[in-house]
Amino acid sequence: MTTEADAQPPFRLKIVPLIVTALLGFTLPYIAAFAGVLSAIWLHTPSPHGPTLPWLYVQHGFQLAVALIAILIVRRFVPADYGLHAPREKTYIGAAIFWGLFFGVLMTAVDYAPQLIAHTKPALGYPLTGLNVGGWLFFEGVYVGPTEEIPFRALLVTYLAATMPGKLHIGRFTMNWAGVFVALIFALLHAANFDTRAWPLAIGQQLYAFALGVLYAYWLEKSRSVIAPIVGHNVSDVTEYAILFAWVGLA
Repeated sequence: MTTEADAQPPFRLKIVPLIVTALLGFTLPYIAAFAGVLSAIWLHTPSPHGPTLPWLYVQHGFQLAVALIAILIVRRFVPADYGLHAPREKTYIGAAIFWGLFFGVLMTAVDYAPQLIAHTKPALGYPLTGLNVGGWLFFEGVYVGPTEEIPFRALLVTYLAATMPGKLHIGRFTMNWAGVFVALIFALLHAANFDTRAWPLAIGQQLYAFALGVLYAYWLEKSRSVIAPIVGHNVSDVTEYAILFAWVGLA
């Protein structure tokens, strides 16, 4: 966070922008999934009933497309810099790589704590082939960043910061409250894990997803670009998967 005193109006809670942001945040992944299902029916692309990875590529692709269309529409009513360009301030790419590596290790420790404690290897649910390893590493290391950061940071954080400005101050450090609200939405989208994982693991995922959401929003705000959030997101996710594959392969 920064030591600069940003000249912004005091924070005022605005219900309508919050509702719009929440609706976009919680429905956008499902709109993309619905488009993916239609594509599977009409164009025979991978469906949610088949292997997980091909479906994720399709769903995330539609998620990015819907977000870009939404930005084109929203910017007509809320003119703002949505960050779809190279950094115009400090890049924060070095910080994104460092914290991405840190959180990648932390995420692995949280997500696979039972296996670490029991000294057993995780069950992947698919064979450890070159195609699977390459497909997952490309998805997590390249594809997931833009397909999640453009919807959640470039679109949602920018929109909410423009319509409900106001700064969170912690000592000398400041950032937009909008990034915190969207980070909460981003974390809650992972709440389905409470149905499939032990609650301590699900809570751990909620905490690190929220922390990462705040970091990504901070980098977007300070660099005025979505590049650092994309890099940080890709590095953290691919680090976890690289550790996972090495662990399973060597065990």
